[in-house]
Amino acid sequence: MIVVDTNVIAYLYLPGPHTAAAEALLERHPHWCAPLLWRSEWRNILAGHLRRGTLTLEQAIALQREAEALMAAGEHDVDSEAVLRLVAESNCTAYDCEFVALARALKVALVTMDQQLLKVFGDTAIALDAS
Repeated sequence: MIVVDTNVIAYLYLPGPHTAAAEALLERHPHWCAPLLWRSEWRNILAGHLRRGTLTLEQAIALQREAEALMAAGEHDVDSEAVLRLVAESNCTAYDCEFVALARALKVALVTMDQQLLKVFGDTAIALDAS
């Protein structure tokens, strides 16, 4: 089991330079977890693709459903106090700190490509390309 940030989920479903690494990660660690926030962030990524015309509405809906199916067993509420404590000790957003808080609560790694998270929370966060 690992925690993944929303960009790792996006790399899995939207072809790009990190897609192969996300696919390999899923093979090695098939149980992905994330705070419920991932859904809103993922919808926002899909919205950007809709607006740029790189996805149709039907494609975006299909990708949303597929990602929800993948993550269904791994969605978690996050302790607000833990998130705020992480915010207080860093310059990271509360959104990003949700992923760190969840990884720490579950005692697993957070896989991300977010350089700030990797730098500030190196005890918890590992890079996708190093996982």
